[in-house]
Amino acid sequence: MSASSSAPGGQEKRFAAYLDRLAQAAEHADRVEPLKSYCQGLLLPGERKSVEPMAARLAPHDVRQTHESLHHLVAHAPWSDEALLQQVRQSVLPQMEPDGPVIAWIVEDTGFRKKGTHSVGVARQYCGQIGKQDNCQVAVSLSITTEHASLPIAWRLYLPEIWAEDEERREAAGVPKEISFQSKWAMALEQIRKAVRDGVATAPVLADAGYGDNYDFREGLTQLRLRYVVGVRERTTIWEPGESPLPPKQQKGRGRPGTRLRRDRQQQPVSVKELAESLAPQEWKTVSWREGTKKRLRSRFAALCVRPAHRDDRRKQPHAEEWLLLEWPAGESEPTKYWLSTLPSDTTLRELVKIAKHRWIIERDYEELKQELGLGHYEGRGWRGFHHHATLCIAAYGFLVAERSRFSPSVRAGRLELRTAKLPSEFKPRGSPRTRRTS
Repeated sequence: MSASSSAPGGQEKRFAAYLDRLAQAAEHADRVEPLKSYCQGLLLPGERKSVEPMAARLAPHDVRQTHESLHHLVAHAPWSDEALLQQVRQSVLPQMEPDGPVIAWIVEDTGFRKKGTHSVGVARQYCGQIGKQDNCQVAVSLSITTEHASLPIAWRLYLPEIWAEDEERREAAGVPKEISFQSKWAMALEQIRKAVRDGVATAPVLADAGYGDNYDFREGLTQLRLRYVVGVRERTTIWEPGESPLPPKQQKGRGRPGTRLRRDRQQQPVSVKELAESLAPQEWKTVSWREGTKKRLRSRFAALCVRPAHRDDRRKQPHAEEWLLLEWPAGESEPTKYWLSTLPSDTTLRELVKIAKHRWIIERDYEELKQELGLGHYEGRGWRGFHHHATLCIAAYGFLVAERSRFSPSVRAGRLELRTAKLPSEFKPRGSPRTRRTS
């Protein structure tokens, strides 16, 4: 829509109504308009979604005041990220559900490469963005997903132990006193517990091996009565189908009877990789699960009921049986992926594969959040700003999710019917290449 349009269209009216609902979480009247402007700035065309270029696109003839307003909202104003994310969920989920119910909760972490050492939480650690260790920040999130749409509902920066124990750096970055070191799986479990308390429609939890390989994470989900399909690493140990640890040893005479399960030289668990490599060729089935960009995706899978072996020699009862899902693509020299799942025993192989592979939808989310809504563009160094910017990005993304679910599946950031003034030709945001002088 052009800047000269006098009356807002249907999409612009829906966006205004959406922002009115979100503004209820602003907690102060002075924050309402900056919050609305920030979300609009994230959705407007433009390569850079940090404060200065957004201010220029929103108010090209009043950049300084708009910049100050947006910067105060994101870097200093003490509004609640959790309250705004809850408002986003309550506004967007009803738009998602007519297309189908929530079928999964997905745990994910995402990295942002950073230079220097002062940005909150930055450290040399694994960065999923590039698939190796680098200097970066990492955030842990929880998303809810239907068959075709998904939405992050919880988000928090992972604070490495070196940061959590450094009082000087914590104070400089404004890390709240109640934030202590937590492993990523513990952060994710905390987000899941809150979602359960908030009454979010439950569904199986999906996570990669960075979470699923941790027994305490899986046990925490079971205690919450949540089913899961989670990746595990190839060295994870299980009992072969039909096998389990030996019962406690019975003492003869006056000795106390044993209480713990046992293993001996003959009765030992195996790794999931060893079990996969021992299967006969006919036990592997080719299964397809969705359309890819060029063709339908398919691979070879096997599924068996097994008992996890994690520290069961310290237990009185063996672990309950669950599914072990294995993938060994044709042409590969060895199996490539492994999952443990507590889905019902009558779940079919095709159903197991489809839900295990549903994590791809989060990759799509983060690709769009980073590339089109500027999730990693925040230039501040503090805890509050990092979280406020991410929350507002998710809020803006929520409107796209709602629009796609109800009106236009192809809608994207930068292509909405949102009116904006023309940007002055001489404006150059910080970091942009300078225009060459002509002689």
